[in-house]
Amino acid sequence: MKLVVLSAGLSVPSSTRLLADRLTGAVQRHASVDVEVVELRDLAVEIAHHFTNGFPGRRLAAAQEAVAAADGLIVVTPVFSASYSGLFKSFFDVLDPDAVVGKPVLIAATGGSARHSLVLEHALRPLFSYLHAVVVPTAVYAASEDWGAQGLPERIERAAGELTALMTGLSAPSSAPQPAKADQEAGFTVVPFAEQLAALAAR
Repeated sequence: MKLVVLSAGLSVPSSTRLLADRLTGAVQRHASVDVEVVELRDLAVEIAHHFTNGFPGRRLAAAQEAVAAADGLIVVTPVFSASYSGLFKSFFDVLDPDAVVGKPVLIAATGGSARHSLVLEHALRPLFSYLHAVVVPTAVYAASEDWGAQGLPERIERAAGELTALMTGLSAPSSAPQPAKADQEAGFTVVPFAEQLAALAAR
């Protein structure tokens, strides 16, 4: 399975990348995955050029292809003005609209204060619902005071487990009734979303 991690942190090092790495490590403890990390700050110029000329640069095109080919995504953004960063949103503005349809996505964010934690529910989750992704139930927010405190490691593990379950459910054979012949010929098995949620609830 291929996991693509999108980090929208701007500084080096950044708490956004740190959270992305913690989430990635947790997923790797649950399953064997091939990981590709995309630092959006490295694509900022190419994203801006794409808006003006309509064509992606080499690195931006590679990132777009990686997202489209992924079995699951981890996306992490810093909070700017009570929402996701402009760079984060701009990447998805230049992404193919169908690139994340049906794809499991773990959403996460970092900020200086716990007051911004609702960004996950009022900004990130609606964005990926609009893109028709499958957003895992547990989202992860890390404020400055959360690092080293109780609660964050548990949320990371729970979210990683949910993402892994969805990725495995979408890529593994199902014990459910046989899918339609057209799906079999296409080379994949469809696991109903209700069954995936029931499996998560039973964990």
